[in-house]
Amino acid sequence: MTNRPEVRDFLMSRRNRVTPEQAGLAAFGDRRVTGLRRAEVAALAGVSVEYYTRVERGNLKGVSDAVLDAIAGALSLDETERLHLYDLARAANTSPVRARRGPAKPVIPAAVQRVIDGMPALPAFVQNNRFDVLYANPLGRALFAEMFDDPACRGNTVRFVFFSPAARRFYLEWERVARTAVGALRVEAGRNPYDVDLSNLIGELSTRSDAFRIMWGANDVGAFKDGVKGIHHPVVGDLRLEHSAMTLPGETGLSVTVYSAPPGSATEEGLKLLSSWEVSATAPDTDRADHA
Repeated sequence: MTNRPEVRDFLMSRRNRVTPEQAGLAAFGDRRVTGLRRAEVAALAGVSVEYYTRVERGNLKGVSDAVLDAIAGALSLDETERLHLYDLARAANTSPVRARRGPAKPVIPAAVQRVIDGMPALPAFVQNNRFDVLYANPLGRALFAEMFDDPACRGNTVRFVFFSPAARRFYLEWERVARTAVGALRVEAGRNPYDVDLSNLIGELSTRSDAFRIMWGANDVGAFKDGVKGIHHPVVGDLRLEHSAMTLPGETGLSVTVYSAPPGSATEEGLKLLSSWEVSATAPDTDRADHA
């Protein structure tokens, strides 16, 4: 088991994306490719055509950081793509036995749970590198109630995006969210190519979702970054939520995501209404209890 197919598809897709003009090269004669030729990438990177051909065919064994940087520059990779190339190279030079080591079920520190529970006015949750939500505070569960209630999602945000019919209404910019999710999942796959659960998730998404399969085939990479996300909640309507993510230290693969709204905004009022709804929805039915 190697990651050669992933390396090959990624490098070819990036090469096909860059035109000679963008690379500062003169284009002569008829070209059978829309992007750069292998020889042109090799020349820009300062390596032989044979060496670059070997690399593009998926063999990153022993490739130095200097060469990776040169190839990244030749292909005009952005920072996320450059880091992905380094992850692919690291995985290619790591044995599968060693790569599989590590805790299968990371433990969420009790202090982190207390911090999340201590923010009752802000939706927050902890997820792993496969985007399973492992812990959420009450408002976080209320915000993503449709995901938690849908058995097809199994508490996974990427499954929710591609499997749940509610997701296209829930996310006001569904396609942008979907492409970001696919890009982030590809980054994780490059970083952890021997993670069986991660591979199974990608296989499940590819089998069951045409949209995912098409986006995955583009070989784009991305990362969840702090920003603003538009959400239509079935109870409180439209919300424009600022979201921030923080990776927990260590090799746990866990991250904390927190949603918030500017003070005095309509979205802040919406979160207050959602909090009230959550409390009423989870409160015991005292009248029924009294008559039981």
